[in-house]
Amino acid sequence: MGKMEKGARHRNNTEKSHPGGSKSDTTPESGSGGGGVALKKEIGLVSACGIIVVLLTWVNCSSVRWATRVQDIFTAGKLLALALIIIMGVVQICKGEYFWLEPKNAFENFQEPNIGLIALAFLQGSFAYGGWNFLNYVTEELVDPYKNLPRAIFISIPLVTFVYVFANVAYVTAMSPQELLASNAVAVTFGEKLLGVMAWIMPISVALSTFGGVNGSLFTSSRLFFAGAREGHLPSVLAMIHVKRCTPIPALLFTCISTLLMLVTSDMYTLINYVGFINYLFYGVTIAGQIVLRWKKPDIPRPIKINLLFPIIYLLFWAFLLIFSLLSEPVVCGTGLAIMLTGVPVYFLGVYWQHKPKCFNNFIELLTLVSQKMCVVVYPEVEGGSGTEELNEDTEEQRQPIYQPTACKDKDSEQPQP
Repeated sequence: MGKMEKGARHRNNTEKSHPGGSKSDTTPESGSGGGGVALKKEIGLVSACGIIVVLLTWVNCSSVRWATRVQDIFTAGKLLALALIIIMGVVQICKGEYFWLEPKNAFENFQEPNIGLIALAFLQGSFAYGGWNFLNYVTEELVDPYKNLPRAIFISIPLVTFVYVFANVAYVTAMSPQELLASNAVAVTFGEKLLGVMAWIMPISVALSTFGGVNGSLFTSSRLFFAGAREGHLPSVLAMIHVKRCTPIPALLFTCISTLLMLVTSDMYTLINYVGFINYLFYGVTIAGQIVLRWKKPDIPRPIKINLLFPIIYLLFWAFLLIFSLLSEPVVCGTGLAIMLTGVPVYFLGVYWQHKPKCFNNFIELLTLVSQKMCVVVYPEVEGGSGTEELNEDTEEQRQPIYQPTACKDKDSEQPQP
């Protein structure tokens, strides 16, 4: 992602010397007509993205099993495409095409070194490894999460690192650094150079990879909203599931609407900077909280426990990324921080302010009731066992700031979970 970002920034300068540059910038006919065509393409692309998001939301609302199977199929397709890239890279190396892998060429500077840009490149590159965090959102969907969650992370992080590093090694066997910077889709350009008439495989693979990535984000992010509502930090309707399908339909719809709103911007790289900065800010605060809890409450149960050296190292790296990214892109990172801070007044209005007017509570109750009937959702039952009563009491107490239930409850909310 760092290479793609720099390519977007230096595209105008690079295309002047790159033979594959766009000719529309130099032809006199490229006027309002060209702008109209570009606008139509952008509208079509945004519309296609919106349709895909809505389709995948429907799949996730219909069945958890369907959503996981879609994820499995498209993840397998993505890995096969990356394996093809790596194999072609190995073939290129065997042919002696490794000019840009030689140390004297690989470490040649094409622009003035800048510590801020290096930090920003790390921040954007880490977007590819974000799955380790999203996996924590779906612990309730896992079988034996205390064993399988660490196992999944230990397996996936080295696998993703291996695949992406060797895929980038394969890229530079066929493309120069300048070509990498100029390309908006490196895999597609790589396929055009080496696959010939079969070059169509790469655009389809990229599209399928994106499709699977969107499905994974919908699946995991909706569980984040679901858990937040259950803790009382979001409207309680988001903590409900369908009476038969057991899918968090309100949370999925909320995720879908949030995703569609992000399509209003056409600058993908700026959006990645926003997301990357906010994500890493929360990662660092969360990990710092774990260290504080280990110090202040050393005796609480910890089913998954690691040495404190690892979070300390992470926090040092985290501080480097955020500080230098902020210095390199103060406007973008500052905007991301401002977006995050918009949640503060919402928190005080919805959570901290407990003695709300009756009209406000009545409105929230009516909204919850209508949403329940439209989506056919109820609160999930908590399985019996130790700590059930305490959990129910805590859950009911945590819902109070957002939703003050009255004595009269809707019949749908009392319907037992099948």
